[in-house]
Amino acid sequence: MLDEARRLAPRFAARAAATDRDGTFPVEDFADLRTSGFFGLTVPSTLGGGGAGFAEYADVAYELARGNGATALVFNMHASVTGALVGVSDRMAETLGLPHEALAARDEHLKAAAAGSWYAVAMSERGAGSRLSEISTTYRRTEDGYRIAGAKTFCSGAGHADAYLIAARAEDDPAQVSQFLVPAGPGLRVEETWDSLGMRATGSHDLHIDVTVPPAALLGGVEGLALMVAQLAPHWMVASYAAVYVGVARAAVDAAVAHLTERGLTHLPSVRTRIGRADAAVEAAHLAVREAARRVDEKPGDAETKRWVWRAKLLAGTTAAEVAASMLEAAGTSAMRRGNQLERLYRDARAGSLQPATSDVCADWLGVEALGGDPDAGGVTPRW
Repeated sequence: MLDEARRLAPRFAARAAATDRDGTFPVEDFADLRTSGFFGLTVPSTLGGGGAGFAEYADVAYELARGNGATALVFNMHASVTGALVGVSDRMAETLGLPHEALAARDEHLKAAAAGSWYAVAMSERGAGSRLSEISTTYRRTEDGYRIAGAKTFCSGAGHADAYLIAARAEDDPAQVSQFLVPAGPGLRVEETWDSLGMRATGSHDLHIDVTVPPAALLGGVEGLALMVAQLAPHWMVASYAAVYVGVARAAVDAAVAHLTERGLTHLPSVRTRIGRADAAVEAAHLAVREAARRVDEKPGDAETKRWVWRAKLLAGTTAAEVAASMLEAAGTSAMRRGNQLERLYRDARAGSLQPATSDVCADWLGVEALGGDPDAGGVTPRW
């Protein structure tokens, strides 16, 4: 799949300018991802998927982002759903006392992904961001399952996905936050609100929810798992973005090299030093992402693994913004024109430090942890 990602990246890059300009969803890119089997990347081979771990996902996301960061970012959302489902292992299920029906539903969701279904994430809300503890979307039990009502924002791929991972809190117990995988259809309405500075092609519109779902839609089959899983295994909610933004940063360096070479400016010392510093910064961030991903596969939930997860996201977001800005300056005013690849990459890279967890949240988490506190509960900035 890594070779296939490298093959598709130039194709994505060729389409990126048009979808960014028009703010339209990269439908053709996702058709290619479906045809090539990427939606089953992290699904176990026993269920028809590629069986990739977090490290292989990170390598694939990096390559896809070198083609089009927006496409890679939306794919990241899908992979975070399938990856989280796979993370609920049979052993964990036994420890948590999850019902057999929940595991059967998990496998059906994963089989569907391997067959070409793709999932979006509907978590963030206006005024709450991605903090699960602050959301206002609610659910209540019914005779037929669960009634979910509310509104989400920043739902990448809204209107195109086959199903949506929706986070909601129980009406009768607000401390209970659960997640549901809800098929596209009646009860879900997209409001086209996404008109952004960067990542314009992600189609991250608002999603209005008023739907009843069967019991099998509740992930894990037990209410209140969302916050616990986020704290035990934060990599899909934190570090999965990191690989995407390191790929965007690398694309900015490559675009700057091409731009400067074409214009005969590579002899300038200021240009050479900017390229050199950018190359070193991107590779350092990439190493951090790969180290975090390796540790996630080998020791998920381990204290040192968590540290690397938060380090990777902080370094990726900060590096992408700084490198893209430096490459734009190295290339000069001509690179600022609308439609120039560096101009688009600069805008896309700027979103990296804002995506959850934001760079400030990551730095605060690491600081509290280094000082001996509880980083999931002891920080000033809310985590979940």
